[in-house]
Amino acid sequence: MKLLLHTCCAPCSAAIIEYLLQRDIRPVLFYFNPNISPKEEYEKRKNELDKYTCSIGIKTIDGDYNHELWLNAISGLESEPERGRRCLKCFHFRLFATAKLANDKGFDTVATTLGSSRWKNINQIADAGKSAVEQFPKLTFWDKNWRKEGLTVRRAILLRENGFYNQTYCGCEF
Repeated sequence: MKLLLHTCCAPCSAAIIEYLLQRDIRPVLFYFNPNISPKEEYEKRKNELDKYTCSIGIKTIDGDYNHELWLNAISGLESEPERGRRCLKCFHFRLFATAKLANDKGFDTVATTLGSSRWKNINQIADAGKSAVEQFPKLTFWDKNWRKEGLTVRRAILLRENGFYNQTYCGCEF
């Protein structure tokens, strides 16, 4: 499996990366999160992830930060509640970019760390991921539930062990 793993932050990624490496799957991470505002918050999360992945020898590709493009993509959905249509649109936006990059770079599988958060609707994420790869016949979306098999507990342990900055919101200003 040649896996491009969309990632949102170090705390959500660490246990997943560990899980993958234990199964001889060496992912390449794609940090693409133009939803995060302000840009200082985006940079803080990106730097935390870069520091961690450098320490364990995992490659990360940095997606372009274009918050205005993201705002245009979710336009009209600003007042939607958490787990509503705005979130689904956001997942589609980010996972389509991930699928496109994966296709362009010769990956065969796409996954995301977004589903590790108990605050997110795992079904929305799976739907967005499956939809994202539909335009790329050689790609598969791996919709693994990263909350199971002890990964939520392991996430908390790795967060403490690494002293990760642990944000209190997904990044969206709404």
